[in-house]
Amino acid sequence: MRQGEGEPQTPEQASAPHPDPLPASGEREGQNLRSYGRRRGRKPSPRQAALWRDALPRFALDILRPPPPRLGALFTPAVEDVWLEIGFGGGEHLLWQARNNAHVGLIGCEPFQDGVVKALSAIEAEALANVRLHADDARPLLRWLPEASIARTFILFPDPWPKARHHKRRLVSAATLADLARVMQPGAELRIATDVADYARWILLAAREQHSFRWTAAEPRDWRERTPDWPPTRYEQKALSDGRRCTYFRFQRG
Repeated sequence: MRQGEGEPQTPEQASAPHPDPLPASGEREGQNLRSYGRRRGRKPSPRQAALWRDALPRFALDILRPPPPRLGALFTPAVEDVWLEIGFGGGEHLLWQARNNAHVGLIGCEPFQDGVVKALSAIEAEALANVRLHADDARPLLRWLPEASIARTFILFPDPWPKARHHKRRLVSAATLADLARVMQPGAELRIATDVADYARWILLAAREQHSFRWTAAEPRDWRERTPDWPPTRYEQKALSDGRRCTYFRFQRG
């Protein structure tokens, strides 16, 4: 069976012994391990280089300075709720949410320069005022964000690092969920998607170990289907066309 086929387990099944146990809660040894590969693809065009040089500074977060007391003040005009997407890829989901939720501020985190430039191009063309970007690893950003400042978080199709020796590089872990628990508001929603069955089980184990997030699924369709406010991404469409099943998790911050 190809890795990625199958269904996520129930919470009871996920609690069973697993051949690749997660690091113990609070273990920070690997917190700065990169959860992604190379950051740049082919050589950028002159337009792409100009966007990176001239546009990014206008939308990039400066995490060397303290965050504002109210995170919504990062945006002009200020917003009440701030959502976070970690690893936005080509920006399809991030931009859809920004267009359809003008009252919400979106922080997009993506270390790959090609994806950041694609998002910048659309932000500039559509004059989207409710998007800010962090073009680097997510973990320093999570440490910078104030407590209980994020109303919703998206982690869509993170790199599964399928080899066992690389599992420590997986973005979704008990340690990352602990960081998210600190910055997310009580009752806030965490959405995670994957097309790898082993990673789906890993995610459930991490949530069970960290215990700040409750899986809200009541029936199989709750993790097999997206809701209308959850648009597809280019990667998801490729996974489905290749015959891989996708899992759509929703967790609620306790």
